[in-house]
Amino acid sequence: MNGAGNDFVLLDNRRQEFRLSREQVIRICDRHRGIGADGIMILIPSASGKADCAWEFYNSDGSSGEMCGNGARCFARFVQKRTGLNRDFSFETGAGIINAQFNGNAVTVSLTKPKDLRLNERVPLSAGEQAIHSLNTGVPHAVLFVPNADKAMVDKLGSEIRRHPHFAPKGTNANFVQLLGPNQIRVRTFERGVEGETLACGTGVTASALVSARVKVGIGK
Repeated sequence: MNGAGNDFVLLDNRRQEFRLSREQVIRICDRHRGIGADGIMILIPSASGKADCAWEFYNSDGSSGEMCGNGARCFARFVQKRTGLNRDFSFETGAGIINAQFNGNAVTVSLTKPKDLRLNERVPLSAGEQAIHSLNTGVPHAVLFVPNADKAMVDKLGSEIRRHPHFAPKGTNANFVQLLGPNQIRVRTFERGVEGETLACGTGVTASALVSARVKVGIGK
């Protein structure tokens, strides 16, 4: 399933009949030798009983992921079609419980409360010291403002920021944000776990919007 350019493989494992190894996840997500995807989401029963169901989420590099905004929307639609649920529902993720709402063809999901906001930290990069902001919107995100997102060196700098000691030990996603005008930004994201740029990132654009509203005049007013 595809959500805003992010694509995923979805599996129903409510009967707990299988478990994928890291190598199997990588092989399935391989765009040349497998199905090809940014990640895999697996429907499982809720362990706590506090939600209607739960997921196991894996990035394309085989690592486990806490949360994915576009993935959550795809997962919600998958659950609706797979189970026949004709109402809003909740599901457990590594970041917390997510609520899904449906309005015709539109799927809306809540995100967990943002945390760990850090503004204007000076981080040394190969391109020189940069002011980087960070915020966790289910997964950690770094935000770097650039004059032109289309010309940003997303793969090179994104990879460097993603694994920078400043964000150790788990690393971060990296967002390159251009201010287009009042209440309008353009975002390109280098995703941790995919280890490259994706066409969209729900948690990333949320972090970028929240940081922009906090530090840039004319945004979010």
